[in-house]
Amino acid sequence: MFGKDIGIDLGTANVLVFVKGKGIVLDEPSVVAIDSKTRKVLAVGNEAYRMVGRTPGNIVAIRPLREGVIADFEITEAMLKHFLNKIGGKSMFARPRILICCPTNITSVEQKAIREAAERSGGAREVFIEEEPKVAAVGAGMDIFQPSGNMVVDIGGGTTDVAVLSMGDIVTSSSIKIAGDTFDVAIMRYIKNKYKLLIGERTAEDIKVQIGTVSGGRQDEMDIRGRDMVSGLPQTITIRSNEVQEALAESVSAIVQASKSVLERTPPELSADIIDKGVFLTGGGALLHGIDEILAEELKVPVLVADEPMMCVAKGTGMMLDYLDKMPAHSNKRLFRG
Repeated sequence: MFGKDIGIDLGTANVLVFVKGKGIVLDEPSVVAIDSKTRKVLAVGNEAYRMVGRTPGNIVAIRPLREGVIADFEITEAMLKHFLNKIGGKSMFARPRILICCPTNITSVEQKAIREAAERSGGAREVFIEEEPKVAAVGAGMDIFQPSGNMVVDIGGGTTDVAVLSMGDIVTSSSIKIAGDTFDVAIMRYIKNKYKLLIGERTAEDIKVQIGTVSGGRQDEMDIRGRDMVSGLPQTITIRSNEVQEALAESVSAIVQASKSVLERTPPELSADIIDKGVFLTGGGALLHGIDEILAEELKVPVLVADEPMMCVAKGTGMMLDYLDKMPAHSNKRLFRG
C-alpha cells in the first residue's frame, strides 16, 4: 500500500515537513549531534541545536547542509530518517512520494545527492526535485501559472534565491551563497574585530533576531557574553542596532546586487508586471528588520514580506503535491515546465 505524499523543505538552517492532508507536521533545526570518535548520531533537530557550542570534546553538533547543498551525505541521510520516523514512522508512510526543494543553481551531482538521501532515508518510491524560489512563490500565494511576471527573493539560511516567474516556470534567476548564516558570521567577525570578544553562532543569531537592522530604523541594544581574546576570561558587553547594521552592510549589498541583476535581465513586459505587483520576500531572512525597505529603495519597486515567510517553501511543497500525478514517472525531472 502506498503512503501519503510528503513535501520537504530541506533547509540549511531548518527542515520543515509537509504531509498531504495534515499540513506542516515538523519544523526543526538542521542540526545533528554526533560522537566524533564513532560517528554515532546522538541527537537530531531541537535537541541537537541546544548542544551547539556547549558540547564536550568528543560530541560535535554539526549542520550537514551548507549553503543549500549536502556537506555530509551520511549525516543528512540519518537526519532525514530521524525526522520521517518522528512524524509517524515508516508504517504510516510506506513508500511515499517525496517532493524536495533545492536552490536554483545547484549542480546535477548535488541534485543527485539530495535525491539519494531522500530515497534511502524514507524508502520513497519516487523523489521529485523542485526549485526553491518557485515553491516559495507558490507558498507565498503568488499565481505563477499566468502569463504575468512575479518576482520572489527567498533569503534562507545558506542561500538567497532570486527569481522572476511566469507561466509556471523561472524566466530569470540568481542564487548566491549569502543568507542567514552569512549574517551570523558577519556579526561574529564584527564583534571579534571591534571588541576582541569571541561569541558563538547562537549568540550571533540572537543579536540578529533581537536587535538586528539593515535600514537604521531601529535603536535597540542588548548585553552579550563571550570570551575576551586578551584575558581569555568571560566578559559582557553592550551592542547596539546601528553596529549590527554596520556588520551586515556588505552581505545585504550582495543580495541587493543579485536582485538588481535579475531585474535587469527580465523582459520589459514582465518588469512592468513586477512594478504593479511588487517583489515578495520569503525565507527567514525576510524577517530581518529593514530588509524590505532597503530592497524597495534600491530596486525602485514595492517590496512585500510574505505572511509567515519561513513557512512559504513548506506550504508551497504542500500545494505542489497536488500536481505530482501530472508529472512523468522520471524522478529526475522537475514538476513544471510551463
